[in-house]
Order: sequence, then structure tokens, then C-alpha cells
Amino acid sequence: MSEQNQQPQLRMTAWGVTGIGEIVPGDQLGDVIVDACRAVPNGPLLDGDVLVVTQKIVSKAEGRMVEIDPDDPLSHKALVEEEGVRVVRRRGDLIITETKHGFICANSGIDLSNVERGWAALLPIDSDRSARRIRDIIRAKLGVSVGIIISDTFGRPWRKGLTDVAIGVAGVAGVLDLRGTPDALGRVMQVTEVSIADEVASAAELVMGKSNGVPVAVVRGLDPSWLRESSINEIVRPPQEDLFR
Repeated sequence: MSEQNQQPQLRMTAWGVTGIGEIVPGDQLGDVIVDACRAVPNGPLLDGDVLVVTQKIVSKAEGRMVEIDPDDPLSHKALVEEEGVRVVRRRGDLIITETKHGFICANSGIDLSNVERGWAALLPIDSDRSARRIRDIIRAKLGVSVGIIISDTFGRPWRKGLTDVAIGVAGVAGVLDLRGTPDALGRVMQVTEVSIADEVASAAELVMGKSNGVPVAVVRGLDPSWLRESSINEIVRPPQEDLFR
């Protein structure tokens, strides 16, 4: 490919937003993030920034917390089947389910980490709506247009290790469809769809960490064409396309 035809290289940066305290039910996350990002080191935010917000603080703010028996390590298992629509696989204490959102994940996304002992965090009812609410507050109070990704940690079939993925989006593409466009050598791509939101969520997790108490990250420098209205439904594969169902 000639230099004239090469696309400009993206230079992305990411950093964790510090200073966000403990979130409790009723907190308005948009206001909390605005206060944290008004000035350095977290801000100021710019048009085109994408903020990745962990599911845990969204669930806490929205009251998606359920009390469980702190002395019974399996007391949350009853919630797993309540929050799922079907059990995909069960092995010992591990249950893989499909949630009401269409996610295939362990324990219906119910989480005990980074929550008070004796409590379990459920997934938000509508993470797209949660993302839009945060985005709208930031735009109203800071005058900048940003994208929002609500992230959670999922395992992956046939691969070890966990990674953060998007479970809700606002103002950023879920999937970039490259089908019908040429690759670097001019060959037309037939099946390539890039999960932009998942890749940004995963990158953001590297600067947030699992135990650092940093539940929000800013990612700057994304291609402007990726910043558009979308839905998590862009990412969730419909049943008729699922080869393993």
C-alpha cells in the first residue's frame, strides 16, 4: 500500500479516574463522574472521549444489591437461576447461564467481589439506559460530547483468563462492520466485524485494575467514526446465528 493511501495512525491514551469514593444506592453516577473529571489529573474531558464505567458501581448506584447469607458461600446461587433465563452448562458450583439481557456468562453476572460481605451485586436492568443517563449528565454539565461504555468481566470459551467486555453503550459503536471493505492488500473482507466496545472496555481495564478502587477510565483518541448511537444488541449474537445452541 502506498503512503498516499495509508490511513493516519490512531494514538490512543487511557487513564483511570481517581477520587471516586464508595458508591451507595441513589447516587447519580453522572454527577459523581462530572465532579471527578472537572480538572487534572482526571480531566478536563474533551469531545470524543470515551468513559468506561464498571458495572459494579452502576449496580450499586441503581440499588441492584441483594442481601445474602455471609456465612454461606453458596447462598447467592438461588439468585443465579432467578436472574437467568436458561442454564447453559453446570459443573459443580459453577453455573453458566444466559441472562435476561442475552449475555452468556458465569452465575448470571452476579458478583460478590468488591462489594460488602453479605451482599451480592446483580447486573443493571438496562445498561444501555444507564450509559445514556451518564452521557447526558456529562454533556449537560460539562458541555462535552462523550461516549460511555458500561463494562463487566467475563470469561471466554476455550480460553483461560478473564477480560472486560461491554454490557451497555451510549455514543460509541458496539460493532464496526468491515464486511465488503478491502483489507490492506485489497482483498474484500467477507465476515469481519470488530467489537469496538469490547476492545475499548478491555483496554480500559488495564488502567483500572481489579483491586485498585478505580471504577472509571477515560479512553482518548478513538476514531471519530466510531462515536455514534448504538446498543449492546449490536454485540449480542442472536440465537439463530449461534452454532453451539
